Amino acid sequence: MNLDFWRLALGIIAFLAASTVISHILVWRVGRDNATIRNLAERVDAWWLLVGIGIPVIAAGRVPAIVLFAFASFLSLREFLSLTPTRPGDRPALFAAFFVAIPVQYGLVGINWYGLFAIFLPVYGFLVISAMTAVAQDTQHYLERTAKIQWSVMVCVYGISHAPALMSLQIPGYDAADGVLLLFFLLVTQISDVLQYVCGKLFGRHKLAPALSPGKTWEGVIGGGMLATGVGAALYSFTPFQPWQAGLLALAIVVSGVIGGLVLSAVKRSLGAKDWGASIPGHGGMLDRMDSIAFAAPIFFHLTRFWYA
Repeated sequence: MNLDFWRLALGIIAFLAASTVISHILVWRVGRDNATIRNLAERVDAWWLLVGIGIPVIAAGRVPAIVLFAFASFLSLREFLSLTPTRPGDRPALFAAFFVAIPVQYGLVGINWYGLFAIFLPVYGFLVISAMTAVAQDTQHYLERTAKIQWSVMVCVYGISHAPALMSLQIPGYDAADGVLLLFFLLVTQISDVLQYVCGKLFGRHKLAPALSPGKTWEGVIGGGMLATGVGAALYSFTPFQPWQAGLLALAIVVSGVIGGLVLSAVKRSLGAKDWGASIPGHGGMLDRMDSIAFAAPIFFHLTRFWYA
């Protein structure tokens, strides 16, 4: 394993340890009755589980990382579809979503068949899911039901699958298979969410999209996004990029992650839910944690592949 991987991983752990100390000091001084401080402490504590699983699995290599993200796709897809009304006629399409789309898509990532990996779900998945639902001859709300299944597969499977695909990139003079680039992407994505949350709580005055995400503010998104972009630029030595290139790509990650969060907030609000689930204390469900990744991973993957691979 590349020494850079462990340097970056230890930096993440050190940052998380400092955040844990600060959050629990705030809880001790302010008290657990303060909902914001309590939620912050819960979020930080939950990160230990996510980091404790993610770093060792990515360190173990491409195959374990692919399996990890396939499992995350499965959980995210289950959360999405559990909030989506379905009918008996949807069962074949639902079976295909869970037990065909996920293994085939991640299998294509595993064998690095980029041509089919890139079009399997947007083209063949789109056509097959609509056909399977039509064959059931249940026309009640057919378009809405089919679109929801297609949406869930594109977000929860296709989008997320681009994250482990970063380890398959063939970049001259840089070994993406060691997981450093994936760790860089995950760090920028998640620290952007964290810094937007903190900046929003400290300085937030103007709501960004109150009907979609009442907690997001312009100050939080801009302040947290700028800080996350700076973090990405500062970590350029872990990537194949120059400092300015790392900064621009980090900005692309931040912007697409914000858009992903807003889009999926709109989806869950339309389904009458505040969170996608409750499996991660302080965060909500798995999809609440993966929403920015689902949108940012394809953008970062294809930009990197186009310019550097």
